Amino acid sequence: MAATNIDPTTQAYGELQAAFVHYNGALFDGQIPHCLITMQREKRTYGYFSSRRFANRQEKTMTDEIAMNPSYFGVVPLLEILQTLVHEMTHAWQFHCGKPGRRGYHNKEWADKMEAIGLMPSDTGRPGGKKTGEKMADYAIENGPFMQATEALLKTDFRITWFDRHPPAGTEIAAIFGDDEGDDDSGSLIQPLPAGNRSNREKYRCPGCGSQVWGKPGLLILCGNAECKKSAFEAVE
Repeated sequence: MAATNIDPTTQAYGELQAAFVHYNGALFDGQIPHCLITMQREKRTYGYFSSRRFANRQEKTMTDEIAMNPSYFGVVPLLEILQTLVHEMTHAWQFHCGKPGRRGYHNKEWADKMEAIGLMPSDTGRPGGKKTGEKMADYAIENGPFMQATEALLKTDFRITWFDRHPPAGTEIAAIFGDDEGDDDSGSLIQPLPAGNRSNREKYRCPGCGSQVWGKPGLLILCGNAECKKSAFEAVE
């Protein structure tokens, strides 16, 4: 790939910081203090929150960490990346404004806050799942505050530009920049269809798990959820 003048570090972390600031104002009334956002390839997790993880040597202060796993940035819809960020921001909100449960436990206060901001907690990631527990997923509530805030964010042309070319096993994507190991495109989860009207964004939804994503008109998007078996996202009217 030809070199560009873009600073990848500033761009990648700036995008995550911009999303943090947007959701903090739109969903949490600005109550969450600034934290240090990092990218960590933690196995079997999209992200995590760690309170007071970093210390400032000069000012003798501490700050929280919100970690995002870039291994999944290229294989899940943008909506799921943003859901992960807000999921972890809810942990940050609870740490500063509520009463967190024991380490790793998602309690009722956290679940109630998630639902209030438009993300339904579910241990299965689908309707009907348990709302509290050790390992929790979530799904966006249609027309809820999170979806409204996300629509506003995406109208600014927000994007997650950089992603890990080598995602976890079972979620491989096409080697769109040329692959050193010679893999073909058979594993691609996002493939452009012939050009059409690209002036507006369209909303797509997985018919299996209900995950939603916005993109240019004429995209073929296959769900990365293993249970959905690469179901094609459908355009939402």
